Amino acid sequence: MRGYFVAGNWKMNGSHSANAALIDGIRKGLDRCRDVDIAVCPPAAYLESVGAAIRGSPIALGGQNVCDQDKPGAFTGEIHGSMLADVGCKFAIVGHSERRALYGEDDQRVARKFKAAQASGLVPILCVGETLEQRESDQTEAVLKRQLDAVLDLCGIASFTRAVIAYEPVWAIGTGRTASPQQAQEAHAFLRSMLADRDARIAAPTRILYGGSVKGDNAKELFACADVDGGLIGGASLKAEEFLTICAAAQAQIK
Repeated sequence: MRGYFVAGNWKMNGSHSANAALIDGIRKGLDRCRDVDIAVCPPAAYLESVGAAIRGSPIALGGQNVCDQDKPGAFTGEIHGSMLADVGCKFAIVGHSERRALYGEDDQRVARKFKAAQASGLVPILCVGETLEQRESDQTEAVLKRQLDAVLDLCGIASFTRAVIAYEPVWAIGTGRTASPQQAQEAHAFLRSMLADRDARIAAPTRILYGGSVKGDNAKELFACADVDGGLIGGASLKAEEFLTICAAAQAQIK
C-alpha cells in the first residue's frame, strides 16, 4: 500500500492572520482524513510561523522551492535545503511548472534541485507535466520522459525511495480545466512504468500525485484511479473546507 498524500501549495499567498485561520480550520477537520498524509507548503516568509501552528499535529511542512547549490553561500535570494530542514520542513517542491516557465528552470536545474533537497534530508516533490500545445501535438509522453529522465540520470532510481512525483498538466493549472480521470491515469501509469523499467520494486511504492486544478468536487473521481496517490493542490488549498474535502476524498479510497 502506497498510502494517500495530499499537499497544499499555497504559492505566493498568505498573511500571518490568514495563515493562522487556515491552519486552525484544517486542524479542526483532521478527523475526516486521519489515514491520509498531509502537508502544507507556504511561502518561505511564513515557514517558521506555519511550522509553529502545525506543531503537534500530523500536518507536515514543505518548501515551495530549494536552491540547487551544494552549500550555503553568496546566492542572494536563494534558500538552501539545510535552511528548510532547520525550520522544520520535511518536503520541498522542485520543478513546478511556474518555476520552469516563469523563471527558466530547465530539466537539468530541476534535477540538481532534486539532488540538493535529498542531500539536506528533504523529500522532493518532483513536478512534471506538459503544456496544452505539447498535449495536442501528442508529445505528452516525450515531455514526461525527458523531465523524469533528467532526474533519473543524475540521481539514479534508488533516489525515488525518498521522493514523490506530481504530474501537473500545465494546461490544467489555474485554468479551471482538469485532466479527465482517464488522462490522469494514463500519465501516472506512464510515469510509474518509467520507474519500473529501472526497478519495479521502487516503482510500486512511489507515490504519484495529480496536480491539475483538483477541487472538492473532482477529487474523489481522480483519486479512484489506480496510479493516482493523492494531489498537489494549489488554489483549493487556501480554503480549509475545500482542502479538507479533498483530503476526505482520499480517505474514502482507503479500504
